[in-house]
Amino acid sequence: MQSYTIGQAARLLGVSPDTARRWADAGRVATRRDDTGRRLIDGKDLAAFSVELAGAGDEDVSYTSARNAFPGIVTAVKLGDVAAQVEIQAGPHRLVSLLTREAVEELGLEVGMEATARVKSTNVHIDRS
Repeated sequence: MQSYTIGQAARLLGVSPDTARRWADAGRVATRRDDTGRRLIDGKDLAAFSVELAGAGDEDVSYTSARNAFPGIVTAVKLGDVAAQVEIQAGPHRLVSLLTREAVEELGLEVGMEATARVKSTNVHIDRS
């Protein structure tokens, strides 16, 4: 399972590292320490927190989209026989992409990992970060 530092989590949530640190200190998102003492957040915990945060409409969240790229965290992967659906929470934005199962498997997409949704017209493409 992928884990994120406070700084990485802050970037994915669209907030400053200080804000992410305060949320961790307040127990809003669970952290653990690695061997060097850095605080880490499990990818699945960060995914759940990002969905909760987006639903709450927290006014402390700032976000930006540059060139139609939405870096975020994978919050759901639904695999069918041929097709798949991937959801990404990018700050307050929930993006959903329909793609082939083969593409999801090649990218190794799973809940809790970092990914970028790229939007062009009505198409959403997923890049593994």
